[in-house]
Amino acid sequence: MTEGGTFRLEVVTPEERLVNQDVREVVAPGSEGYFGVLAGHIPFVTTLDTGLLTYRQDGVERHLSLSGGYAEVQRDRVIVLADRAEPAERIDVERAQRARERAEQRLRQWSSGDETVDFARARAALERSLTRLEVARLGH
Repeated sequence: MTEGGTFRLEVVTPEERLVNQDVREVVAPGSEGYFGVLAGHIPFVTTLDTGLLTYRQDGVERHLSLSGGYAEVQRDRVIVLADRAEPAERIDVERAQRARERAEQRLRQWSSGDETVDFARARAALERSLTRLEVARLGH
């Protein structure tokens, strides 16, 4: 544990390290549901789902759009190895809205009996686009 009840958060994607700082709290989308971490948390490893990763630092709440990966929680550190992660300032809102519309259209086709539509893929695309839009909204 670092000074004052903080711990190190590292968020890494295949392309870059997005976060490497001391934080007070992390809430992340685990594959079994969201989980929260404070300094001194019991260690564990989990897979991650699509959703918002939220962390608090110096009284400020920050958000990342996260899609898949793994998290390792240690007593003094949380390491997130994300398949994809984006902060609000990098999200193209118009592109995310178009992706949401395409996913919603595919799901409507599926619900109308179109067996050529991959339901799981369309649902995942919708979830990713909605998460990106939520992070963009929270970040502005």
